[in-house]
Amino acid sequence: MQLGVHVSIAGSIDRAVDNALELKCTAFQIFTRNPRGWAARSLVMEEVEQFKAKLARSKIDRDAVCAHMPYLPNLSSSDKELYKKSLDTFVNEVKRCSVLGIPQLVIHLGSHLGAGPEIGMKNLVNACNTAAEADNGVMILLENTAGQKNSIGSRFEELKKILEKLESRKRFGVCFDTCHAFAAGYDLRSKDKVQEMIAEFDKYVGMKNLRIVHLNDSMFELSCCKDRHEHIGLGHIGEKGFKAILAQKEFRNLPLILETPFDEPGADVKNLQKVRELAS
Repeated sequence: MQLGVHVSIAGSIDRAVDNALELKCTAFQIFTRNPRGWAARSLVMEEVEQFKAKLARSKIDRDAVCAHMPYLPNLSSSDKELYKKSLDTFVNEVKRCSVLGIPQLVIHLGSHLGAGPEIGMKNLVNACNTAAEADNGVMILLENTAGQKNSIGSRFEELKKILEKLESRKRFGVCFDTCHAFAAGYDLRSKDKVQEMIAEFDKYVGMKNLRIVHLNDSMFELSCCKDRHEHIGLGHIGEKGFKAILAQKEFRNLPLILETPFDEPGADVKNLQKVRELAS
């Protein structure tokens, strides 16, 4: 399996590769900058070259590496000032991924802030089309949402509508988050339910468009509409659910990235071990 976690870039961005290898990851995800602020430290070319060199020397496939957009941008926002800041950040993030040689950028689809899903979707599509023009070597991955109030993209039918409106279709794919799907009402607790969900995903989105899986348990129950991740097997999806998920080749053959809580030393190690145990 291509299996890993979201790793820290603290100290130097090339440290991300070291951190991934220390955890015996065969895939990983990073933020290219501070995810909780608008200002971004410029990339240091010496660190960039070290990042590329370390990744090339590792056994980690480049296509199993992705970056994630920071938290503050809202690409569906109906607030003009927030939308502009969000779009500028998005375009800059695509360029940063290109410089680093990271082939995929995962984005949160955002909230329409009460203006309505059609307006939110229009803003999101415009942002995606604009960002795609910034560089043609980075694939943008739309991440399904948990169904929070005013959010965009929690249902597969809505993801289908978004994908159909994008201009450079080959520049886009999907990142599937198990916690988000469960929170949005897709039951993943048994083999039959997982296969049912895969069939529905394929019907609307297409499994060919699925590029990365965020493997997270859910702290809350089915259809809770809350984006709260839990350790693998300890949430409401549970061990049985993850065993069913990992048994499906549609998921198992893709990069699997954990975004589980880091609430105690060794938490990532324990979650990776649990996934390997459930996949065996």
